[in-house]
Amino acid sequence: MRPHGTPANPAAGDIAPAVLAIGRPDFPEVLIATLCRQAGVGHCMVFSLTRAGAAHCLLDAGNIPIGGDLGAAYAGQFHESDPNRDAMFEGEESASIVLPAFAPRMYGARYRKMFFVDSGIVDKCATAIWVEDTCFYVNFYRIATQGQFSDAQRARLQAIAPAISASVARHFQQSAATTPEQSLAALFATRPPLADLTPREREVCRRILSGFSSEAISRALGISLHSTLTYRKRAYERLGISSQSELFAIVLRLLAGPRSLN
Repeated sequence: MRPHGTPANPAAGDIAPAVLAIGRPDFPEVLIATLCRQAGVGHCMVFSLTRAGAAHCLLDAGNIPIGGDLGAAYAGQFHESDPNRDAMFEGEESASIVLPAFAPRMYGARYRKMFFVDSGIVDKCATAIWVEDTCFYVNFYRIATQGQFSDAQRARLQAIAPAISASVARHFQQSAATTPEQSLAALFATRPPLADLTPREREVCRRILSGFSSEAISRALGISLHSTLTYRKRAYERLGISSQSELFAIVLRLLAGPRSLN
């Protein structure tokens, strides 16, 4: 039995670099590198949409030279004619939405020419998540030189989409005055099951999540390597997990929850 530790996404540890980059200036670069490595994504764009009608391009990263122009055009007017709009606006708060598979016929002629013909985009996958009255719409693209997503790449994107959308939402919701380390500390201090750990177990787990080796954790905390390994073992037992990737999965599940995104 794993009362607390069942991962929301068993592959969560695979996107760990993007999670650790939340709140940092290099988040766009780390995100696209992670997506490229995990599913062959060439370009990523993130938009915020509200039920009141506002739209903004928040992130444009990857291999499309006119990505910035496309982002501005979409936020300016084309968001209103996006065939994914109805599916997004029917979504529930804090639930990740995996949007319909890409098909050129879904789009009007003007939209199709600007966003697919002129840009060289040949395939697209997308996900979205609502946080209060804002929808974070995350788009993954491939261009002509890459070809379309394979079935395996599509399946991979579908598997990591909830964690990616939660990470994107967290990044853009996070206060500029709050560092990633402070946010992680707050998560361990206030959110079960992480808050149920002893203070020393929390310190060890926070440093595991930050990429510290067991030896580096020992030096940072001024304790022996044996003690570090013992605290890690006890923490994992309390959480009902057995690996670092499962620890990441717990953090991602908490990040996707409404309390951590407010």
